[in-house]
Amino acid sequence: MGEFKVHRVRFFDYMPSAIRSMAFNSHTERLAVARADGAVEIFNFADNYFQEKQVIAGRDGRSIEALCWVGCRLFSAGLDGEITEYDLENLRPRYSIEAYGGPIWTISGNSEGTLLAQAGCEDGTVKMFEVLEDRIQFQRNLSRQKRIISLSWHPSGAQIAAGMMDMIRIFDSETHATHRLLVDRGVGASKSREVVVWSVACLNDHTIISGDSAGKVQIWDGLTGTLIRTHLVTKWDVLVLAVSQWQDESSVIAGTSEGTIVQFQFISSTVGQQDKLWVRTRTFKNHSHDVRALVHTDSAVISGMDTQLVVRPLLDKVEKNTQESALRKIAFPHRNLVSCAKKAGLLLFQFPDHLELWRLGESDRNTPGESLPVKRKPEKLIQLKTKLQGEDHICCSALSPCGSWLSYATVAAVRLYRLQISSNNISIQKVSKLPRELKSVHQLCFSSDSCRLFASSSFSSVVVVALDQTDCKYLHTLKHKSSRQPIHILSPSEDGQWLATANTDCEIHVFNLRKMKLHCSVPAYSSCPTAVSIHPTTGNLVSVHADQQIFEFSLKQKEYSEWSRQLQRQGLHPLWLQRDTPVTSIAFNPNNPAHIMLHDVFMFCIIDQSLPLPEAKTKFYNQMILRSLPEPQRLRESHAFKTCKNFQHLLSVNLLEDLSLVVVERPLVDIVAQLPAPVRQKKFAT
Repeated sequence: MGEFKVHRVRFFDYMPSAIRSMAFNSHTERLAVARADGAVEIFNFADNYFQEKQVIAGRDGRSIEALCWVGCRLFSAGLDGEITEYDLENLRPRYSIEAYGGPIWTISGNSEGTLLAQAGCEDGTVKMFEVLEDRIQFQRNLSRQKRIISLSWHPSGAQIAAGMMDMIRIFDSETHATHRLLVDRGVGASKSREVVVWSVACLNDHTIISGDSAGKVQIWDGLTGTLIRTHLVTKWDVLVLAVSQWQDESSVIAGTSEGTIVQFQFISSTVGQQDKLWVRTRTFKNHSHDVRALVHTDSAVISGMDTQLVVRPLLDKVEKNTQESALRKIAFPHRNLVSCAKKAGLLLFQFPDHLELWRLGESDRNTPGESLPVKRKPEKLIQLKTKLQGEDHICCSALSPCGSWLSYATVAAVRLYRLQISSNNISIQKVSKLPRELKSVHQLCFSSDSCRLFASSSFSSVVVVALDQTDCKYLHTLKHKSSRQPIHILSPSEDGQWLATANTDCEIHVFNLRKMKLHCSVPAYSSCPTAVSIHPTTGNLVSVHADQQIFEFSLKQKEYSEWSRQLQRQGLHPLWLQRDTPVTSIAFNPNNPAHIMLHDVFMFCIIDQSLPLPEAKTKFYNQMILRSLPEPQRLRESHAFKTCKNFQHLLSVNLLEDLSLVVVERPLVDIVAQLPAPVRQKKFAT
């Protein structure tokens, strides 16, 4: 597998933000997730749950309380009283419109996609907005009530159910007539304590389901206003409800402030009985903190204040453990937050509102298999903060291989700095005049000689900038006509001749940087690339995709290599394909061109192209077994995939110029330890 001196880095205090809201688009199978810091992420459920749109960065003081899909357009609303539509091609807010009703708690669209009818506002109004081709336009107010906390539109568009203090209001969307359903405060509750209807759902048959702060899930007849059934779920709050996306609407899940999920199904209570009831069927516990957002597809998609996104299959019967029946937790971003200066031994850590530059430690010993004593400890050199309070958060950053340039971008601007670092002195100088073409940037990357900066920009284009001692100059814009989707991967070759780009339309294009034009496009594959890199010796492009498939493409021959064709003919090992975290980085060993190094969150892997590929029945994780075998048998049992699982939750793996590995870890237990105490925590026998 190879021997490396390894720098195990655990001083990157990455802390993901809590999830506040989610919205699922059943037509495109995209899940939009809003976090407490105002960031928005898009996951593609049809492509192995890959985080397709890496991030639409938030900003200080911005809180998103609700998300809503209208067709393929995404809207959000929050406590700033504004409704925002997002530009999903350029990963930025398209525009914001003031609702003039104070903080907005909820938002929803009708089934036809013509009305974004509900901004449930602090002033007690339900505001109706018409969805036009390029904007939304205020249409009318429904009658003023108490502060509105939750809303749900009947699938026909004829009625709107609104949850508020102590009651549910049913609005007729045409005549504006209303009637109310009074929510009781529960047995033994104080008369002075109001009940908050945190969530409400309106079904096709006019059944209304509500969840409230008294811990109840209640079933109502929306036509007569009759309470049909009450389920006491918890002593604390029921925060959110989600109805199944299927046509029969026969399942509802409820999330509580204890972190539990309760499923209700519309079934017969006894075998052979025709009458159906809403029956509590299952309870899950996948979160330590409040469950604030839920989506109910064929799986329960759960998110909590403990920052994790959980996909839990709701299969009635599991005869065999498969990938479809497995519980999936997404705790880390599917992108790199760490940049490495391979020639200088520096690391750049990206946080939402600042950057940290660290120098790696040193050891003067090279004893294999031992923890080496530290001669010089790691040192934080610079903490660079975004200047203005309320400024947009950082969406991407990069550090040049020589450690002399640092750049970062927000939604609105790009910053470039010149660094001078010696043993005792550190200086940082901002480059004041940047080319006007550097705007709306999604990804940043430096060339291997640190003389050029590449920036993926609007409409799937790449801006190329030349760097000298203190200045930068615009050179060219590289663009392919076929796509407008954002570029999420930039990968320049070591010799400076090629630049590979990958976008969320699953396209990979390679540009010739000497001629500044397109060299070739890799044949389109149905799954999105998660990592792309160009081999420094062979010049082949290696790509790994969200469905875990691996390809090698010859840039000289403009066709797949023989190794790649053999891999596709034989197929990858089932255990490799069953992994649920994407490969986010690819590197190569200069001393051994046959080695391809890659990693995901849970493992580091070296693929040795000189060895045979593992067959389906071969033991895949066989490193420990091989060590105990005699040399002749070891050679017979060896295969190409050498995996290492000694590290905990990998955020980055880089190979330095001195051929030592830098492994950046962030154990999940460290993140959980920094979370605030849960609001409610169930204890044994209570």
